[in-house]
Amino acid sequence: MTEIKDERSRMLGEEHISKLLVKFSIPAIIGMMVTAIYNVVDRIFLGNGVGQLAIGGVYLNLPIVLSMMAFSMLVGLGGNSIASIRLGQNRKDQAEKILGTSFSLIILISVTLSVLLYFNLERLLVLFGASETILPYAKEYGEILVLFGPFNMIGFALNNFIRGEGNPKVAMATMFIGAISNIILDYVFIFIFDMGVKGAALATGIGQFLSFLWTIRYFTIGKSLLKIVPKDMKLETYYIKEIISLGITPFSMQLVFSLVSVGFNHQLQKYGGDLATSSMAIIDSIGQLVFMPIFGINQGLQPIVGFNYGAKKYRRVQNALRLSLKYATIYLSLGWLVMMLFPETLVGVFVKDSASFEAIKPIAVPGLRIYNSMTFMLGFQFVGSGLFQSIGKARVGFILSMTRQLIFLMPLLFILPIFLNINGIWTAMAVSDLLSTLVTTYFLIKSNFLTHNFEKDGEFVVGI
Repeated sequence: MTEIKDERSRMLGEEHISKLLVKFSIPAIIGMMVTAIYNVVDRIFLGNGVGQLAIGGVYLNLPIVLSMMAFSMLVGLGGNSIASIRLGQNRKDQAEKILGTSFSLIILISVTLSVLLYFNLERLLVLFGASETILPYAKEYGEILVLFGPFNMIGFALNNFIRGEGNPKVAMATMFIGAISNIILDYVFIFIFDMGVKGAALATGIGQFLSFLWTIRYFTIGKSLLKIVPKDMKLETYYIKEIISLGITPFSMQLVFSLVSVGFNHQLQKYGGDLATSSMAIIDSIGQLVFMPIFGINQGLQPIVGFNYGAKKYRRVQNALRLSLKYATIYLSLGWLVMMLFPETLVGVFVKDSASFEAIKPIAVPGLRIYNSMTFMLGFQFVGSGLFQSIGKARVGFILSMTRQLIFLMPLLFILPIFLNINGIWTAMAVSDLLSTLVTTYFLIKSNFLTHNFEKDGEFVVGI
């Protein structure tokens, strides 16, 4: 076990940053793309096997999905950030206690949340903007979704610790297990057994359960650096506070986005009806495929930054940041180009016939273009927020997450449609992306990580 720790420390603290970032990010990117498949494949199969309203019904559960993911990030990313720093400080015993505390905490949260959601599901879906036409689809999907919720939340949280240990390939395998089974079962349940929305939900739930089993096996009988053992599974207040302090940024971002999605649903119903909701589901699905790799870069960046910041190797932190910004910007620019040039082709993947496409085209095609018109610059926003979380600057990360998801977006979401009708909904996101990126870039410059000359100065102080 000591040899594993020493090798991990040498790799994170000495290996060339570009090679290290590729080693950690590529598996994480693949894993995050697989995560997107959970939602996107359901919508593609439902659009072609059931119809557009089924896509909209599934999309109305997005606030629930984001809420569950928010709590998983609170515990998983928060706990992993602390554990990575402790390992960088050569304090493995504390890192293992943090894992045990995180495991117990996410079990408690996930079970409680799933029970509350299940018994209040219909009321919540109506609150989210479900019409009488689309509500049956949404409820049928949501009931199964929340029943499998604890397995999804626990597996997602623990997978962050797998990456933090320096095992991105194992973390990638976790996502592959769930996604591949989801794809196969989606086809079987929807097209062979004709189970419709219920089949899509079961396929997703079973895939999440298999991923959960894989992560539990890894931390109990697998070759993990840290182990889940009963003696460390205590809900100690000190560790819980640490976990929450660093996990609050991704938690807030996801939870606020959950609330924002409710706002979107209400505005979409007001200005475009069920077709607008289904259009948003398609736009969101395409966006997931574009943005998930950037979240993968962030996940690959986190253990590198956390370890080297804890070890006071600040130049390596700077190099990792600059490379991540470069890769993210190049990738997002390519994704932006595809969305601007081929919106009709992308939307057409989600509809089953020409009549359905012609009905949804006037809303979905211009919506895709406008909504994503500032995508090319968002690398600075996403990577910048991830950096501050990884180095323990939770307050700054919280502010940055709020700018894009709440402070700029929500007022625009309710003001612009008054003047631009439904196009104002799409424009609100684009303007929010622009403003939040500018704010994040300012904080990055102020932090000194982008501009400090490490070859000239021996000491370094974070400017925030």
